[in-house]
Amino acid sequence: MAKKQQGTINRRDEIISAAIEVFAQEGYYRTSTAKVAEKANISQPYIFKFFSSKELLLEAALKVSWNRIQTSFLQVIESASPRNLEENLIAAYTEIMKNNENEILLQMQAQTIREENIIKVMQEELMKVHSIVLNAFKTSGITNPSERTLLFLARGMLCNISLSLQLPQLMKTDD
Repeated sequence: MAKKQQGTINRRDEIISAAIEVFAQEGYYRTSTAKVAEKANISQPYIFKFFSSKELLLEAALKVSWNRIQTSFLQVIESASPRNLEENLIAAYTEIMKNNENEILLQMQAQTIREENIIKVMQEELMKVHSIVLNAFKTSGITNPSERTLLFLARGMLCNISLSLQLPQLMKTDD
């Protein structure tokens, strides 16, 4: 890959990283492309070289955050034994929450944005996660894989609420 092309890709990634942080902390509606540009140490017009609108920037940021989860889950599935699959998926998600809190907060906020394209991205990406988990549970021979997938995803949503409201006690178990 040419050096200029690599630099362009890196710059795009830096803009998305800045957008994730600013959107997560400020909210979509209070975030301006000027704030994202400031966080990325670039000029505001430079953002529009990559993204023609704030909404498209949010879509890209959401896809990055969902891709992290999907990639992590696929890596777990490749290496986990069927007996430890669910436990390893939970550990992987816990690690994502710990290291990428802004991505989780971004997804939480995006659930409330009523823009058609954002709803579509959220639906598509959550369905990808659902499919990954369901197929893994089926393949590993877990009893009632559909119900277990539902409970796994519901637990993930509770994790998200616990994180966003700073209520870690919601995640305490008896074991």
